[in-house]
Amino acid sequence: MANDWNDTRPLSPHIMNWKWHVTMATSIFHRASGIALYLGTFVIVGWLIAITMGESAYETYAGIIGSPIGLLVQIGFTAAVMYHLANGIRHLFWDAGKGYAPGFANVTAWLTIIFAAVATAVVWAYILTSVVEF
Repeated sequence: MANDWNDTRPLSPHIMNWKWHVTMATSIFHRASGIALYLGTFVIVGWLIAITMGESAYETYAGIIGSPIGLLVQIGFTAAVMYHLANGIRHLFWDAGKGYAPGFANVTAWLTIIFAAVATAVVWAYILTSVVEF
């Protein structure tokens, strides 16, 4: 026997009537950055394989990874590392039962995104302005 309350409540939130917010975005970014870290690992393994195959293979790989698209991949990998690090620390606090209040969760979500962007910019500003050549 159904009551009025059960008949009027929504069955489940749907993307069309669910309001997007920053904590939802950070959850999606966390999963995406995890996938990017797995893919970036293949780039690192490729670099290690190229090193073991000799100078010619290494120079070819370095040329690919030093191309504009290769640099974009490296910058994306750095952003994924920085974001996953910051959000992982945020999750450690959640595991301890801290930081669940909506206002605080929103602030830490924004701080996570800002940290990832600033840290990536700082790392790549240093790399691109240092003596190292690509």
